[in-house]
Amino acid sequence: MPDLRLIVLAAAAWAGALLGAWVGADPRPALVAAAALLALAVLALALGPRRLRGTIAAGALLAAAVGGSAVLRGQQVAENPVTGLAERRAAVATVAVVTSDPRVLQGRYGDRVLLRLSLREVRTRSHTVRLRTPILVFADPSWRRLPLGATVRVALRLGPATDREVAATASPRASPTVLSAPDLWWRAAAAVRASVRTAVAHRPVEQAALVPALVDGDDTRVPEQLAEDFRTTGLTHLLAVSGTNLTLVVGFLLALARWCRVRGRWLTVVAGVGVVGFVLLARTEPSVVRAAAMGTVGLLAMSVGGRQRAVRGLGAAVVALLLLQPALGLTPGFALSVLATAGILLLGPPWRDALARWLPRWLAEAIAVPMAAQLACTPLVAALSGQVSLAAVGANLLAQPAVGPATILGLVGGLLGIVWVPLGRLAGTLAGWCVSWIVLVAQRGADLPLPAIGWGTGGVALGVLSVAVVALGVLGPRLVRHRTIGVACGVGLLVVVTVRPPTPGWPPANWVLAACDVGQGDALAVRTGTASAMVVDAGPDPGAVERCLDELDVAVVPLVVLTHFHADHVDGLPGVLAGREVGGIEVTSLLDPPQAVDAVVRAAARAGVPIRLAPYGETRRVGIATVQVLWPRSSPGPGPGDGSTANDASVVLLVESGGVRLLLTGDVEPPGQRAIARSLPGLSVDVLKVPHHGSRHQDLGWLASLGADLAVTSVGEDNDYGHPAASVLDPLREAGTTVVRTDRDGTVVVVPGQHGPTAVLR
Repeated sequence: MPDLRLIVLAAAAWAGALLGAWVGADPRPALVAAAALLALAVLALALGPRRLRGTIAAGALLAAAVGGSAVLRGQQVAENPVTGLAERRAAVATVAVVTSDPRVLQGRYGDRVLLRLSLREVRTRSHTVRLRTPILVFADPSWRRLPLGATVRVALRLGPATDREVAATASPRASPTVLSAPDLWWRAAAAVRASVRTAVAHRPVEQAALVPALVDGDDTRVPEQLAEDFRTTGLTHLLAVSGTNLTLVVGFLLALARWCRVRGRWLTVVAGVGVVGFVLLARTEPSVVRAAAMGTVGLLAMSVGGRQRAVRGLGAAVVALLLLQPALGLTPGFALSVLATAGILLLGPPWRDALARWLPRWLAEAIAVPMAAQLACTPLVAALSGQVSLAAVGANLLAQPAVGPATILGLVGGLLGIVWVPLGRLAGTLAGWCVSWIVLVAQRGADLPLPAIGWGTGGVALGVLSVAVVALGVLGPRLVRHRTIGVACGVGLLVVVTVRPPTPGWPPANWVLAACDVGQGDALAVRTGTASAMVVDAGPDPGAVERCLDELDVAVVPLVVLTHFHADHVDGLPGVLAGREVGGIEVTSLLDPPQAVDAVVRAAARAGVPIRLAPYGETRRVGIATVQVLWPRSSPGPGPGDGSTANDASVVLLVESGGVRLLLTGDVEPPGQRAIARSLPGLSVDVLKVPHHGSRHQDLGWLASLGADLAVTSVGEDNDYGHPAASVLDPLREAGTTVVRTDRDGTVVVVPGQHGPTAVLR
């Protein structure tokens, strides 16, 4: 057993950080808590067990120190003059240093840029204050060009902050003026980061985005769908700066130094320079400092007597980080990093040794490391995401061999690209080939029938999971040491993940319409025959719509209709096309936004599926369904380029299947709704797909006049748009319409009945 005394001290320091956060900036409960901890330390020294008294006393003192530091930091922020100005929403002139890379936030009304500044001078009408205070700034996209480390003069409007680590939020009142450029080391780090991006810029989008994320944590270009696939398969740690990044980079530098015959203490100097260089490259944010500490622990684990030294190093690193930055104890990233490292050090060796009794040692270690890390993090991941990943161990096992080469080749490409760009691109190409395998693992893993299972986030559910994890961590090695049991467990997990479980009674017999639960987007299926359905829109996620169609047993899609080209309706198209016989795709006449149009054309071309415009006014048979296009009437052409007019150009369909009349409206807006009402007065339907996810912008009179028995709203849970609006759903209910919605009810299937259509919920 390794020496766990420093781990105990780390746990005490962590408890102190949580205690300090709970106490807040009020000094009175803080003094009471500090006195209690000091009394515990004295009692432990006087009366505690001889072997434990020193550890207990030191733990109590550390908890008091970290908690006290947290309280003092809270007081400093609360009493900071900037905090007072922020509460009054004062306008100030400032001199500040940029302390983070600008990060683009995509919003409903346009992009915004988020970055941190350290205020050095604040000037109001009455006085000037010189200080060092962090703030968050929300600015327009022009701020993306501000380099980290630059000193700027800017006028700001301050506001209160919810983050306890910053004194205020701010919005600029004018463009910033750069007073001085960043220091040399920041310019050098920025040059390497830019060179890494250039080295892979010629590669496909996923590769060009993932290589910088692996090398220096630059995940700003990672597509949202790829990020979601990484979350599902437990590979998210590859998209952030982690201890693994530092271990790989510094390990490469040490290997290079040894090849150059560097020995002895000079290797320690090389390692130190590597750690500092990595922190500068990945930025000196708290998450990077934490990753550097965990990576140093990983380097210790690879040295002689590594496990003992690494366990002690982990405890010391946690204590040091919390003393310097108590707020880290409240961040999920810190907790996940520490738990993963602790799992590898404490749980990994027993699992490795047990598996090595009947597997080659290298394979046993390759399985044990991701298993131990995932096991240790499982309760916290479940608390954060509400799910337990079943594919994580396998995905990490498959992806891990490519992580090291991709990271090192990406870094080499960045360094060589500074000297000669073509040479950097050569290394970048090799790095891109490596990450293409990681992308494939993530995408295929996310497409598995059961890559993860939902799990409650309540106290009882997490308590049960924690007990199960501890039991598995302790008893698991005793089980898998036997070949038969180990193979049976592996095969069982493989079957659970790859074989779709039977769903008796689903889909319901004679269903006519399914509104798939794909989040904030539309994906509808109209039954056109046995194992056949027309798909109207594909939602934002290929995996989600593919799973829904698989569950509906849809193998043939005679027609796909994309009502308009917004991402929440078309990005999932590859999931519809994957593994199915698709007859054709029909689209709206407004070809906007152009990027989405190009993506649809490319996806259709890869699948060999023809595209044409939805024919206005035409009525035809699609299998057992009758389909008529009611809107739009315009001729084909481009839009303004930003998609702002795409909603009202949505293809609107009147469909009859199984004796049920369906009105599928896309995101059509009031002008288009009124035009349809004029062209088809007295239109009545049985089922209404509520336009635009239930947005408040509707022609309520027309919707109510349709006389629908059932209204289906496709909408994402906790979306930022206020969808669906009560002002839309309530009048429909008052008119006698039953309202169902995918965010609360899940996938909705409509079936005909003697007294009208009814909804069956998944």
